[in-house]
Amino acid sequence: MNSPRNLDEMVPATILTGFLGAGKTTLLKRILTEYHGKRIAVIENEFGPESIDNELLVQDQDEEIIELSNGCVCCTVRGDLMRTLNDLRTRRQAGELKFERVIIETTGMANPGPVCQTFFMDDDIADYYRLDAVVTVVDAKHGMETLDTQEEAQKQVGFADRILVSKKDLVTEAEFAALRRRIVHMNPRASIEVVHFGETDLKQLIDISGFNLNTILDIDPQFLADDHPDAAHDHDHEHGHDHAHDAHGHDHDQSHDHDHGHEHAHDPATCTDPAHNHKPPHNDDIGAFVFKSNKPFDPERLEEFLGGVVQVYGTDLLRYKGILYMAGINRRMLFQGVHMIMGAEPGKPWLASEKKNTKMVFIGRKLPQEIFSKGLEQCLAK
Repeated sequence: MNSPRNLDEMVPATILTGFLGAGKTTLLKRILTEYHGKRIAVIENEFGPESIDNELLVQDQDEEIIELSNGCVCCTVRGDLMRTLNDLRTRRQAGELKFERVIIETTGMANPGPVCQTFFMDDDIADYYRLDAVVTVVDAKHGMETLDTQEEAQKQVGFADRILVSKKDLVTEAEFAALRRRIVHMNPRASIEVVHFGETDLKQLIDISGFNLNTILDIDPQFLADDHPDAAHDHDHEHGHDHAHDAHGHDHDQSHDHDHGHEHAHDPATCTDPAHNHKPPHNDDIGAFVFKSNKPFDPERLEEFLGGVVQVYGTDLLRYKGILYMAGINRRMLFQGVHMIMGAEPGKPWLASEKKNTKMVFIGRKLPQEIFSKGLEQCLAK
């Protein structure tokens, strides 16, 4: 096994996803044609002349790993992504290939979850590559319909650290506003950028650090403000989850494939909890909720509860992240997870002037919010 490397030495990897026709290929072509000064390895699930401009190819397309004329590398995943990443690593270490970052383009129908998990489940990959972010392209013209009919498209939005909305010029401002509102309710922690592929700043795609525990990820204030006007001012949300697990060592038993659509009875008319989102614009399977508390968690109780939650609901949890206030610990704990794999590490010490509090966001499929919220409240120190 390779010895662990520091973050600066690791090869950053971006997962580029989005439904069929959203514009991923256009974006990739632009990256490979115009991204000056950086050598990129592009890993594609769909490979062929439609994907990469022919003039960039310098070798026979039957090769699995192809060097491009501009110094970039292009691979097709014909087998296992883990094997492909390890093959690239071996050839880079041997000096056969030169690249500084990896972009993985998933197929339009792909759920990004297993791709993300690859970076945490294999020690060689986890030590060599740093998963930077999931970037999802959404087509403004067909996005609503796609989200209505395709569960994978909902997962692509739920997993995203950054969402790029293409083809905005083909819709009205009202149509765009409705799509944006829907995306925010599905994933309030992803930033949303409108892209015109001819002039998009490529810095929007790289070095996002969406999987870096120390990154502050704001919750979109619209997520709270839309349903609760009194919460509109409260948008200084510093989100990053906590749980005392080794950062990439916990691949909890993945045999659970339950459909946890537990419905909970509470009356939206009398509920005053700002975390409850009572008027989602669409009946989406993928949704989000925020848990906040000014009281500290009991570390052992929280550890036990989150471990159980991940065992039972892991397949339905897409991304979860938070900054936790823990009893007896004078610094914030940073926590995040993907499906059943979660990690944590200590963050910055609390300043004397700071109000210690917990903020967590959970994004997933039909999550039983009341079970999560009540369970987390029971983990608070008495």
